[in-house]
Amino acid sequence: MHHAHRAYNGMAAAELRGVVWQKSRHSNSQGSCVEFAKLPGGNVAVRNSRHPEGPALVYTPAEIEALLLGVKDGEFDHLV
Repeated sequence: MHHAHRAYNGMAAAELRGVVWQKSRHSNSQGSCVEFAKLPGGNVAVRNSRHPEGPALVYTPAEIEALLLGVKDGEFDHLV
């Protein structure tokens, strides 16, 4: 069994006990959105809100910063 302090990519999000998941206030009414949680140590977990028990992907603060800067710059606008 894995513990929250040993977060890894593809782990069951339910194993990340005690973290606070956050989604955008722009998420749709069906609840389909991406949720983020800051982990102890600074990494960030990401999960699909439609599958809260499902896999979580874990990223470093630098990876999340690069993503957010790209989103703010419009680099991913072609996806929607």
